[in-house]
Amino acid sequence: MVENRSGLNVRAFGDASLPAAICLPAFGDDSGVYEPLVRTALVERFRLVLTELPGFGGAEPLREPTTLEALSAYVADLARRENATILIAHSVASITASLAARRAPDVIETIVSLEGNLTPADAYHSGTAADFDDADAFKAAFLKRLDEARLTDAGIARFRKAVERADAGALWLLGCDARAFSRDHEPGAVLLERARVVYLYDEANTPPQTLAWIAAHEIDAHRLEGVSHWMACEQPGPTAAAILAAFDRLPAKG
Repeated sequence: MVENRSGLNVRAFGDASLPAAICLPAFGDDSGVYEPLVRTALVERFRLVLTELPGFGGAEPLREPTTLEALSAYVADLARRENATILIAHSVASITASLAARRAPDVIETIVSLEGNLTPADAYHSGTAADFDDADAFKAAFLKRLDEARLTDAGIARFRKAVERADAGALWLLGCDARAFSRDHEPGAVLLERARVVYLYDEANTPPQTLAWIAAHEIDAHRLEGVSHWMACEQPGPTAAAILAAFDRLPAKG
Protein backbone atom coordinates (compact mmCIF):
# COMPACT_ATOMS: atom_id res chain seq x y z
CA MET A 1 0.00 0.00 0.00
CA VAL A 2 1.03 3.62 -0.43
CA GLU A 3 0.12 6.32 2.06
CA ASN A 4 0.90 10.01 2.25
CA ARG A 5 1.00 11.55 5.71
CA SER A 6 1.81 15.17 6.45
CA GLY A 7 3.27 15.56 2.98
CA LEU A 8 5.68 12.65 3.49
CA ASN A 9 5.55 9.40 1.52
CA VAL A 10 5.09 6.29 3.64
CA ARG A 11 4.91 2.93 1.89
CA ALA A 12 4.32 -0.36 3.67
CA PHE A 13 5.09 -3.82 2.28
CA GLY A 14 4.02 -7.08 3.89
CA ASP A 15 1.02 -8.37 5.78
CA ALA A 16 -0.46 -5.89 8.27
CA SER A 17 -0.38 -8.55 10.99
CA LEU A 18 3.42 -8.84 10.89
CA PRO A 19 5.78 -6.87 13.17
CA ALA A 20 6.56 -3.52 11.58
CA ALA A 21 10.09 -2.37 10.77
CA ILE A 22 10.67 1.22 9.63
CA CYS A 23 13.54 1.59 7.13
CA LEU A 24 15.52 4.83 7.52
CA PRO A 25 17.70 6.04 4.62
CA ALA A 26 21.21 7.40 5.10
CA PHE A 27 22.32 11.02 4.84
CA GLY A 28 20.97 12.52 1.62
CA ASP A 29 19.42 9.25 0.47
CA ASP A 30 15.83 8.26 -0.25
CA SER A 31 13.66 5.24 0.48
CA GLY A 32 14.55 3.69 -2.87
CA VAL A 33 17.67 2.27 -1.24
CA TYR A 34 15.41 -0.23 0.57
CA GLU A 35 13.16 -1.24 -2.32
CA PRO A 36 15.17 -4.38 -3.18
CA LEU A 37 14.58 -5.65 0.37
CA VAL A 38 10.83 -5.83 -0.21
CA ARG A 39 11.51 -8.56 -2.77
CA THR A 40 13.28 -10.78 -0.23
CA ALA A 41 12.12 -13.20 2.47
CA LEU A 42 12.22 -10.30 4.92
CA VAL A 43 8.62 -9.35 4.00
CA GLU A 44 7.45 -12.82 5.01
CA ARG A 45 8.55 -12.05 8.56
CA PHE A 46 8.15 -8.27 8.86
CA ARG A 47 6.02 -5.46 7.45
CA LEU A 48 8.59 -3.11 5.95
CA VAL A 49 7.68 0.57 6.23
CA LEU A 50 9.62 2.75 3.79
CA THR A 51 9.61 6.48 4.42
CA GLU A 52 11.23 9.62 3.11
CA LEU A 53 12.76 11.62 5.91
CA PRO A 54 11.72 15.31 5.92
CA GLY A 55 13.76 17.26 3.39
CA PHE A 56 14.88 14.17 1.47
CA GLY A 57 13.49 11.99 -1.29
CA GLY A 58 11.29 14.85 -2.48
CA ALA A 59 9.59 15.25 0.91
CA GLU A 60 9.00 18.70 2.33
CA PRO A 61 11.62 19.80 4.88
CA LEU A 62 10.74 20.44 8.48
CA ARG A 63 9.67 23.94 9.49
CA GLU A 64 12.34 23.81 12.19
CA PRO A 65 16.05 23.26 11.47
CA THR A 66 16.84 19.76 10.21
CA THR A 67 18.79 18.13 13.01
CA LEU A 68 19.21 14.57 14.22
CA GLU A 69 16.89 15.29 17.15
CA ALA A 70 14.25 16.87 14.90
CA LEU A 71 14.30 13.88 12.55
CA SER A 72 14.17 11.51 15.53
CA ALA A 73 10.92 13.16 16.62
CA TYR A 74 9.45 12.38 13.19
CA VAL A 75 10.67 8.77 13.39
CA ALA A 76 9.37 8.27 16.94
CA ASP A 77 5.96 9.61 15.91
CA LEU A 78 5.88 7.33 12.86
CA ALA A 79 6.88 4.36 15.00
CA ARG A 80 3.94 5.00 17.30
CA ARG A 81 1.50 5.35 14.40
CA GLU A 82 2.78 2.19 12.70
CA ASN A 83 3.30 0.34 16.00
CA ALA A 84 6.80 -0.36 14.68
CA THR A 85 9.03 -2.14 17.17
CA ILE A 86 12.01 -2.27 14.80
CA LEU A 87 14.09 0.41 13.07
CA ILE A 88 16.41 -0.54 10.22
CA ALA A 89 18.83 2.37 9.87
CA HIS A 90 21.58 2.98 7.35
CA SER A 91 24.72 4.99 8.12
CA VAL A 92 24.00 8.32 9.91
CA ALA A 93 20.33 7.33 10.24
CA SER A 94 21.57 4.98 12.96
CA ILE A 95 22.02 8.06 15.18
CA THR A 96 18.50 9.22 14.31
CA ALA A 97 17.19 5.77 15.21
CA SER A 98 19.03 5.82 18.54
CA LEU A 99 17.51 9.18 19.45
CA ALA A 100 14.07 8.04 18.31
CA ALA A 101 14.37 5.01 20.60
CA ARG A 102 14.98 7.39 23.50
CA ARG A 103 11.75 9.19 22.61
CA ALA A 104 9.65 6.04 22.20
CA PRO A 105 11.18 3.34 24.43
CA ASP A 106 7.74 1.80 24.95
CA VAL A 107 7.46 1.10 21.20
CA ILE A 108 10.93 0.75 19.68
CA GLU A 109 12.60 -2.47 20.84
CA THR A 110 15.30 -3.21 18.27
CA ILE A 111 17.62 -1.25 15.99
CA VAL A 112 19.23 -2.94 13.01
CA SER A 113 22.15 -0.71 12.03
CA LEU A 114 23.57 -1.09 8.53
CA GLU A 115 27.10 0.28 8.86
CA GLY A 116 25.70 2.96 11.15
CA ASN A 117 27.80 5.71 12.70
CA LEU A 118 29.69 4.50 15.77
CA THR A 119 32.59 6.99 15.80
CA PRO A 120 33.35 10.45 14.31
CA ALA A 121 35.21 8.69 11.48
CA ASP A 122 31.89 7.39 10.14
CA ALA A 123 30.68 10.90 9.27
CA TYR A 124 32.85 10.89 6.14
CA HIS A 125 30.01 12.16 3.91
CA SER A 126 27.74 14.08 6.25
CA GLY A 127 30.44 15.73 8.33
CA THR A 128 31.92 17.58 5.37
CA ALA A 129 28.90 19.90 5.43
CA ALA A 130 30.47 21.75 8.36
CA ASP A 131 33.31 22.84 6.08
CA PHE A 132 30.88 25.09 4.20
CA ASP A 133 29.10 28.29 5.21
CA ASP A 134 26.39 27.98 2.57
CA ALA A 135 23.87 25.20 1.92
CA ASP A 136 23.88 25.54 -1.86
CA ALA A 137 27.67 25.57 -1.99
CA PHE A 138 27.83 22.39 0.07
CA LYS A 139 25.28 20.58 -2.05
CA ALA A 140 27.06 21.56 -5.26
CA ALA A 141 30.41 20.40 -3.88
CA PHE A 142 28.92 17.16 -2.57
CA LEU A 143 27.36 16.37 -5.93
CA LYS A 144 30.70 17.06 -7.61
CA ARG A 145 32.41 14.62 -5.23
CA LEU A 146 29.83 12.00 -6.06
CA ASP A 147 30.32 12.62 -9.79
CA GLU A 148 34.00 11.85 -9.33
CA ALA A 149 33.31 8.82 -7.12
CA ARG A 150 30.88 7.20 -9.52
CA LEU A 151 33.65 6.88 -12.10
CA THR A 152 34.96 4.01 -9.96
CA ASP A 153 31.76 2.98 -8.14
CA ALA A 154 28.65 2.42 -10.25
CA GLY A 155 26.47 2.26 -7.14
CA ILE A 156 27.14 5.92 -6.43
CA ALA A 157 24.98 6.91 -9.41
CA ARG A 158 21.73 5.98 -7.64
CA PHE A 159 22.82 7.76 -4.47
CA ARG A 160 23.75 10.88 -6.44
CA LYS A 161 20.24 11.06 -7.91
CA ALA A 162 18.80 10.90 -4.40
CA VAL A 163 21.11 13.65 -3.15
CA GLU A 164 20.13 15.82 -6.11
CA ARG A 165 16.48 15.62 -4.94
CA ALA A 166 17.36 16.57 -1.36
CA ASP A 167 16.57 20.01 -0.01
CA ALA A 168 19.89 21.88 0.12
CA GLY A 169 19.15 23.46 3.49
CA ALA A 170 18.11 20.17 5.08
CA LEU A 171 21.19 18.42 3.66
CA TRP A 172 23.59 21.05 4.97
CA LEU A 173 22.00 21.45 8.40
CA LEU A 174 21.86 17.69 8.98
CA GLY A 175 25.47 17.26 7.93
CA CYS A 176 26.62 20.03 10.25
CA ASP A 177 24.64 18.53 13.10
CA ALA A 178 26.05 15.05 12.45
CA ARG A 179 29.59 16.36 12.85
CA ALA A 180 28.68 18.29 16.00
CA PHE A 181 26.91 15.28 17.50
CA SER A 182 29.89 13.02 16.79
CA ARG A 183 32.19 15.57 18.40
CA ASP A 184 30.10 15.96 21.56
CA HIS A 185 28.85 12.37 21.93
CA GLU A 186 29.95 8.84 21.17
CA PRO A 187 27.43 7.63 18.55
CA GLY A 188 28.10 3.98 19.35
CA ALA A 189 27.42 4.49 23.05
CA VAL A 190 24.12 6.18 22.25
CA LEU A 191 23.21 3.27 19.99
CA LEU A 192 23.96 0.76 22.73
CA GLU A 193 21.52 2.43 25.10
CA ARG A 194 19.01 0.12 23.45
CA ALA A 195 18.87 -3.42 24.85
CA ARG A 196 18.70 -4.99 21.40
CA VAL A 197 21.00 -3.83 18.61
CA VAL A 198 22.11 -5.70 15.50
CA TYR A 199 25.03 -4.21 13.57
CA LEU A 200 25.87 -5.35 10.01
CA TYR A 201 29.09 -4.29 8.30
CA ASP A 202 31.97 -5.24 6.05
CA GLU A 203 35.49 -4.40 7.17
CA ALA A 204 36.35 -3.07 3.72
CA ASN A 205 33.83 -0.24 4.13
CA THR A 206 34.61 0.54 7.76
CA PRO A 207 37.15 3.11 9.03
CA PRO A 208 39.94 1.73 11.27
CA GLN A 209 38.69 3.81 14.21
CA THR A 210 35.28 2.16 13.93
CA LEU A 211 36.73 -1.35 13.58
CA ALA A 212 38.66 -0.73 16.79
CA TRP A 213 35.47 0.47 18.48
CA ILE A 214 33.59 -2.68 17.44
CA ALA A 215 36.40 -4.87 18.80
CA ALA A 216 36.39 -3.03 22.13
CA HIS A 217 32.64 -3.07 22.81
CA GLU A 218 29.98 -5.69 23.37
CA ILE A 219 27.84 -5.17 20.30
CA ASP A 220 25.99 -7.83 18.31
CA ALA A 221 28.04 -7.17 15.17
CA HIS A 222 27.93 -9.37 12.09
CA ARG A 223 30.44 -9.03 9.26
CA LEU A 224 29.04 -9.50 5.75
CA GLU A 225 32.04 -10.02 3.52
CA GLY A 226 31.82 -8.47 0.08
CA VAL A 227 28.81 -6.19 0.60
CA SER A 228 28.85 -2.52 -0.31
CA HIS A 229 27.99 0.36 2.00
CA TRP A 230 24.56 0.32 0.30
CA MET A 231 24.06 -3.35 1.12
CA ALA A 232 20.25 -3.18 1.36
CA CYS A 233 20.11 -2.00 -2.24
CA GLU A 234 23.04 -3.76 -3.87
CA GLN A 235 23.12 -7.04 -1.90
CA PRO A 236 19.52 -7.40 -0.65
CA GLY A 237 19.58 -11.21 -0.41
CA PRO A 238 22.58 -11.53 1.94
CA THR A 239 21.41 -8.48 3.90
CA ALA A 240 17.93 -9.92 4.43
CA ALA A 241 19.38 -13.32 5.36
CA ALA A 242 21.70 -11.73 7.93
CA ILE A 243 18.84 -9.75 9.49
CA LEU A 244 16.63 -12.83 9.72
CA ALA A 245 19.46 -14.89 11.23
CA ALA A 246 20.18 -12.16 13.76
CA PHE A 247 16.54 -12.06 14.88
CA ASP A 248 16.54 -15.82 15.25
CA ARG A 249 19.45 -15.44 17.70
CA LEU A 250 18.05 -12.49 19.65
CA PRO A 251 16.86 -13.25 23.16
CA ALA A 252 13.18 -12.69 23.90
CA LYS A 253 12.37 -9.11 24.93
CA GLY A 254 11.58 -8.84 28.58
